[in-house]
Amino acid sequence: MQIIKAPVDSVTKLENNILLLRIFVPEIAKTIYPGQFINIRVSDSTNPLLRRPFSVCDVEGDYIYILFNIYGEGTKLLANKKPGDMIDLLGPLGHGFNLTNDHDTVVIAAGGIGSAPFPFMTRIIGDSKEIITFLGGRSKHDLITYGLKNILISTDDGSMGSKGNVVELIKDNINLLKGKNIMIFACGPNTMLSALKVFCLENNFNCEVSTECSMACGFGICQGCPVEAVNRPEQYYLVCKDGPVFNIRDIII
Repeated sequence: MQIIKAPVDSVTKLENNILLLRIFVPEIAKTIYPGQFINIRVSDSTNPLLRRPFSVCDVEGDYIYILFNIYGEGTKLLANKKPGDMIDLLGPLGHGFNLTNDHDTVVIAAGGIGSAPFPFMTRIIGDSKEIITFLGGRSKHDLITYGLKNILISTDDGSMGSKGNVVELIKDNINLLKGKNIMIFACGPNTMLSALKVFCLENNFNCEVSTECSMACGFGICQGCPVEAVNRPEQYYLVCKDGPVFNIRDIII
C-alpha cells in the first residue's frame, strides 16, 4: 500500500454520466490485482483521511483505468480533471478475486457500474479460460461493455437484450453453464447479489462477489465498512480489509 500523487492522462465519456479515467501510476499498475481497489482523495481541500474507493477497471502498461459515474460532488471533481492534473492515490487495497481455482469457465455477472472490476479480469484471463459475461442495467444507457467479451445483456426496461435483471438472464441461459466447471464472479447492487446468492446455493455454483460500501480510510482503521459474516465469531468482516471480494457463502447480503 502506497500513497502516490499521479498525473491524469485522459478522461473519456463512455455513456450517460459514465466516465473512464486513465492515470499514469506504474507503482500501482505493476502490483494491482483484479478486484482490488484504490482510494482517491478527490480534492486538496478535502480531509486526506476521507477518500473515495474505486475499483481498478483495467491496467495497460504503466496506466490504470478507473470507471465511475457522476453521482455527487466528489465524482464531479474527478470528471473535471484535465490531462496533467495530479491525483492523490492510496493503494493497492483489499483482496481481489481468486483466479487460481480449478475452473475452466469464468462467468461474470455485472449490474450497471458493477462491471467496473471486470475489464482487468478479462484482460488477465485472456484466452486461458472460457469467459461468459452476463451484463445488466436499468436501460441500454446503463450498460458498460468496455473491456468485456462474450456478452449477454438484459435491461430492466427491455430497451436492449432481454427484459429483466441480470440474475434472471443467467437463469434463462443456465444451459450455457450446465456440465462445465464454472466459477461465477459478480459485482452490482446488493439486491442483485442477494438474488444471485440464492441462485448459486440452489445450483451449487461457486461464486465470489465484489461488495460495495462507503469507506473512509480504506484499510480497516475507521471500522466504517462492516458486512455481516456467516458463522464467524466476530460476526462481521470489514469490506476494505477482508474484502471487497468475498465468497458469496461467507457473507449475509
